[in-house]
Amino acid sequence: MSTVTTVPEGTDHPYALSHLDSLESEAVHIFREVAGEFERPVILFSGGKDSILMLHLALKAFAPAAIPFSLLHVDTGHNFPEVLAYRDRTVEQHGLRLHVASVQDYIDAGTLRERPDGTRNPLQTLPLTEAIQHHRFDAVFGGGRRDEEKARAKERVFSLRDEFSQWDPRRQRPELWQLYNGRHAPGEHVRVFPISNWTELDVWQYIAREGIELPEIYFAHDREVFNRNGMWLTAGDWGGPKDHESVETRQVRYRTVGDMSCTGAVDSDATTLDAVITEIAASRLTERGATRADDKMSEAAMEDRKREGYF
Repeated sequence: MSTVTTVPEGTDHPYALSHLDSLESEAVHIFREVAGEFERPVILFSGGKDSILMLHLALKAFAPAAIPFSLLHVDTGHNFPEVLAYRDRTVEQHGLRLHVASVQDYIDAGTLRERPDGTRNPLQTLPLTEAIQHHRFDAVFGGGRRDEEKARAKERVFSLRDEFSQWDPRRQRPELWQLYNGRHAPGEHVRVFPISNWTELDVWQYIAREGIELPEIYFAHDREVFNRNGMWLTAGDWGGPKDHESVETRQVRYRTVGDMSCTGAVDSDATTLDAVITEIAASRLTERGATRADDKMSEAAMEDRKREGYF
């Protein structure tokens, strides 16, 4: 049986895939598998770097044809304006269909309540699961990676969810030799993670290699921020800063992008892709561990939310 050897980037070998080529090939294979197995897949797309990477890989997987999936974004109402502008620009550029599930609509209807801390990330679960049920999506692509957080490290590439969109680690299926089992009962669906095996450094190196455009928020820039619990948060109408919290202008960038109320910036002078890659290579903290307050609510915060239907 023939095998394909994976070698480091820049190594010459006539029959070998580079590390990034191997990751790309795996992701493309997953997208095509889903297209062949499922009837109504959708890609979660927020305008963050991981969802941008997923869309890029999906476009590659089906070129020159259009991707056979629509996009879905759960909009908290507290998203960064730069990221929403990028989302809309990308959708228009590629002629894609975007579904938006609005947390604000649920708050206005009285179905959800604002949290005292102003954070809306934990409120995304209900709009997400109801959008999946309403549109009858049977496969939902997410940008989760195993290196981000310990609950996500437990995920398979194909993650079965029950009729209530809930996750049970005991129902995870083996995935030997890149064989994926998409069987599901009526009402169930599968969450699919094409970049599960990528690291944050892999993502940035691939973005640099492919010349993928990102929102400027990922690069160092001057921004009005304030300190809360050791994190630099963006000032805004979402509930920050409070009277005792002072706003200052700092040169920062974001490693991950979510709700403004729980996504912290990091001090940085990395204004280019090469500088960001150098910075990430030297970091000893995961992007979520360093900059996401919603993951610090409890020791098992992410796993609890995943069991309820969150990604």
